[in-house]
Amino acid sequence: MYFAISSVGEINNGVIEMPENVCHPVDEKLPLGQTFVYGLQHVLAMYAGAVAVPLILANALKLPNDVLIYLINADLFVAGITTIIQCIGFGHIGSKLPLMQGVTFAAVTPMIIIGQTHGLTSIFGSTIAAGVITYLLSPYFSKLLRFFPQVVTGTIITIIGISLLPVAVNWSAGGNPSAPNYANGTYICLAFVVLSFILLLNRYCKGFLSNISVLLGLIFGTIIAIPLGITDLSKISQANWIGVTSPFAFGLPTFEFSSILAMTVVMLVVMTETTGDLVAIAEIVKKPLQPNDLTKGLRTDGIGTLIGGIFNSFPHTAFAQNVGLVSLTGIKSRFVVASGGFILIVLGLLPKAAALVAAIPNPVLGGAGIVMFGMVAASGIKSLAKVNYEGNKNSLIVAVSVGVSMIPLAVPSFYHTLPEWAGIVLHSGITGGTLAAILLNAFFNEFGRIIKKQESSVA
Repeated sequence: MYFAISSVGEINNGVIEMPENVCHPVDEKLPLGQTFVYGLQHVLAMYAGAVAVPLILANALKLPNDVLIYLINADLFVAGITTIIQCIGFGHIGSKLPLMQGVTFAAVTPMIIIGQTHGLTSIFGSTIAAGVITYLLSPYFSKLLRFFPQVVTGTIITIIGISLLPVAVNWSAGGNPSAPNYANGTYICLAFVVLSFILLLNRYCKGFLSNISVLLGLIFGTIIAIPLGITDLSKISQANWIGVTSPFAFGLPTFEFSSILAMTVVMLVVMTETTGDLVAIAEIVKKPLQPNDLTKGLRTDGIGTLIGGIFNSFPHTAFAQNVGLVSLTGIKSRFVVASGGFILIVLGLLPKAAALVAAIPNPVLGGAGIVMFGMVAASGIKSLAKVNYEGNKNSLIVAVSVGVSMIPLAVPSFYHTLPEWAGIVLHSGITGGTLAAILLNAFFNEFGRIIKKQESSVA
C-alpha cells in the first residue's frame, strides 16, 4: 500500500490523523479572485498541449478551417467538463485531486489512420467504445497500486519531468522544427527573458505574486513579443464570439472493430500514464492514494473519453504539465484546478476568447515550461532521495527505467520497425519508463518477497 504523508497531519500506527477543524490543502477553498487567477494559470500552462491534437489531426486529414475551429472548441469544452469531474468527484468518478484533463497525444497516430481509412465518424465511434471499455477496466487496473512503492513512484515522477522538458525546449525554439526561423536568437532570448522573469518573481516576491509567477511570466512575455512581431493577434478578430458544441455534429458515430481495438490499446497506455500522474500528484500534495482513489481517477479518463466521442472530441487523460505547476506554486487546492475546468468550458464556448489565449507565442510557453517541467523532475528526485538503496537492487531499477524512458527522446524512430501496437505503447518515454519501473520492481522486490515467504514456510 502506498502512503503520502500530509504536511499538516501526523502518522499514528500508519494512519494519517488530521487536527480537528483543519482540512487537507487539497480540499482548501481559496477566495474567489485567487481561485480564478490560479485556475487561469493552469489553463495557460496546458493550452498549447490541449489544442495541439486537433491541429495535427486536421492537418493530416486536410480538414477545412471551420472544422478545425470546431474541433478545438469541442476539445476545450470536453477538457473542461472532464477536469471538473476529476477534481470535484461525482459518486464513483473523480479522484478529487488537482489534475487538469485534456486530449492525449498517444491517440494521434491511430486517429490519423482511422480518419484516413474510415472518416471522422469512425474516430468518434472508436473513442466512445474505448471510453466505455476504460471505465469498465478501471477497478481491475487499480489493483496494480501495490506495485508502486516509493522507488517506483519517485522514478515515474522523475521520468515525467525529464520527458516533458524537450517539449519546453522545442517551444523555446519556436515549436516548429521545419520552420526556417526555428531556434533563432530572438526566440531563444524571449524564452530566456520569461524564464528569468519567473525566477526573479520567485526570488523577490512572496505569497500571491510568487504563486502566480508563471501566469505573470506568460503575460509579460506575450507583451514583449508584440513589438517583436512574434505575437499573432490576427486570429482574434477572425474568430466568432459564440460557438456552441453539439453532440454528433458530424453525424452519428460508426463503430468499426479494428478502429475500436486500436483505440482500446491507446487507452491501456493512457491508463498507465494516468496512474503515474495520479501517483505523482498524490506525492506532491502529500495525500494518500488508495486503490479506490486510483479507480475513480481512471474512470474519469473513461468518462472523459466517452463524452469526448459524443461531443466531437477525442480520448482524454490527465495532463502531466500541470503537475509541475502544482509543485512550483505550492497551491494544492483541487477547487483551483476545477476553476480551470470552468475556464476551459467558457473558452470552448467563446472562440474569440480561446483565440486570445492561443496568441501566446511558443517561446513564451517554453520559458515557463522549463520551470514547470523541471519542478516535476525535482519532485521525483526528492522522492527518490528517501528510498533505501542498501542491500537491494533499487538503484538498478531507477537506472534502467530512466534509461528506457530516454530512448524515444534520444532516437524518436527507435521503435519504428516494431508492430503498430508496440509502437503505440512505447512511443512515449513516460509509458516505457513506467512499465520498466513496475516490472523491474516486481522482479527484484515483489518476487523476492514471495520466494522468501515460501522458504520461511518450508523451514
